[in-house]
Amino acid sequence: MRREVMYGLIGGSVALVAGVVGGLTLFGGSDDSSPQEVRAADGKSGDKGTKVPTGPLSAKEVQTASRQFLSAWQSGDAAKAAGLTDSPTTCKSAMEAFRKQAKFSKMTVTPGTPDGDKVPYTVSAQIDYKGTKAPYSYRTSATVQRDTTTGKPQVAWRPTVLHPGLAKGDQLRTGEAEAPPIKAVDRHGAALTPQAHPALAGVLDSLRDKYGDKTDGKPGVELFIQRAKSAKPADQLPDKTLKVLSKGTPGTLKTTLDAAMQSAAERAVKGKKSASAAAVKPSTGEILAIANSPEKGFNLATQGSLAPGSTMKIVTSALLMDKGLTSPGKKNPCPKYVTVGGWKFQNLDKSEIKDGTFAQSFAASCNNAFISHAKDLSDSDLTNEARDVFGIGLNWQTGIPTFDGAVPVQHDAQMAASLIGQGGVRMNPLNVASLAATVRAGSFHQPYIVAPSLDNRTLAKASRTMKPSTLSGLKSLMKLTATSGTAAEAMAGVSGDVGAKTGSAEVDNQKKPNAWFTAYRDDLAAAAVVPASGHGGSNAGPVVRAILTAG
Repeated sequence: MRREVMYGLIGGSVALVAGVVGGLTLFGGSDDSSPQEVRAADGKSGDKGTKVPTGPLSAKEVQTASRQFLSAWQSGDAAKAAGLTDSPTTCKSAMEAFRKQAKFSKMTVTPGTPDGDKVPYTVSAQIDYKGTKAPYSYRTSATVQRDTTTGKPQVAWRPTVLHPGLAKGDQLRTGEAEAPPIKAVDRHGAALTPQAHPALAGVLDSLRDKYGDKTDGKPGVELFIQRAKSAKPADQLPDKTLKVLSKGTPGTLKTTLDAAMQSAAERAVKGKKSASAAAVKPSTGEILAIANSPEKGFNLATQGSLAPGSTMKIVTSALLMDKGLTSPGKKNPCPKYVTVGGWKFQNLDKSEIKDGTFAQSFAASCNNAFISHAKDLSDSDLTNEARDVFGIGLNWQTGIPTFDGAVPVQHDAQMAASLIGQGGVRMNPLNVASLAATVRAGSFHQPYIVAPSLDNRTLAKASRTMKPSTLSGLKSLMKLTATSGTAAEAMAGVSGDVGAKTGSAEVDNQKKPNAWFTAYRDDLAAAAVVPASGHGGSNAGPVVRAILTAG
């Protein structure tokens, strides 16, 4: 255990033949040559039957199988095409829905040059919806594999065979959009566009999905990916517009974001291989900024689920002080080793603080000062403190999909690891920013990005607050950390009422730990994570500092 760390044409020779089948204009034709003959043994073991082919596919097998599949798909013969895959029922259903809902009146498939068992191709189509026509094309690919039972080549069915943007349960549709386009504005009325704020592209799509029909906008006609409903709200992806056939009228949607702070957050994470940050207003819970690097893709800042490392010591410290087990000025040594449940926990470089106070151990983020209290706690204490005081694990109604943190009940060594933000504890920058915000405000205010009055949703509420002595003690601990502890370098020169906490979280098979940092300055709290980068103060600290000083 360490301090802050725990632990084209296929083959170039396919003749193009034009024809009309099922209302589709077809290009690609058929090949008179038969596919490689494969016969499986009919008899029992020991019979003189033909052996089932095994091993890698030949180029001819890949070429023939993919050609037959693409030709059947173009011709509108979903049953035949599906029979050439490893999942006939699923493929047939998906192809029939695709043809019915995408509204393609013409479709051309142009195969490219195979790369091993992967065959790329371009699909060019004409969309025809109630007299409105528009061209559309895209590139995707299919993989050919050998059937382990028959030895025959077959296409591996994936939704991406039909379109690269499709996932399981998604559908490609043309029609009136499910929600009008939105003109999102920040708290001051400034426009928020994906062009000006690329990190918000996914967020804006989610806001349109949820609130577009609550504005005065009117939907247009679009080709779009209708996303499957996710069992977990945090995993829900917004519908994706692929082509606009007729523009709708945007409706104005006011958010809690701050355009200037959003820009600062985006600049702070830009250039990093992977980083994300979030900022909130402690007194209200309003989300002020969300940023990720890379800008496109998964929204780690609000939907991520990572071990938060020593930033969790904010919650652990509140728990220990609420229970009267320690206080900032109380002797609370941090020994080199502590054994819990048969696990031996060790500080970074076998360091120790022999006769130090709890404040010194917090400011230095010395793990065993916290782990040594595992014997004084029940398995559910940390879970209850995180939920009942800091709102972690409650069902947040932010207005966009979010993962709301998890602090599961654990036992022995895993419970001890949870005290320092490892074990089963999981959070993202929005969750961790909320931890700091709860300390600054004195109570939990659920983060949100759109006013709850817009859809009459009920925000999550914590069932209790910290004891007054705990709150004042925790503020003093975070201030000490910001001024002379592990966060001092990043917070140097930041004025106002400040507090901070650093964190690093070890991840299996990762050389460097994930770096975490959270801090508040007056009525602004922020947090950042920079995965696989090292210590929190020097890697995530500058990101949070940039946000705090911009605000």
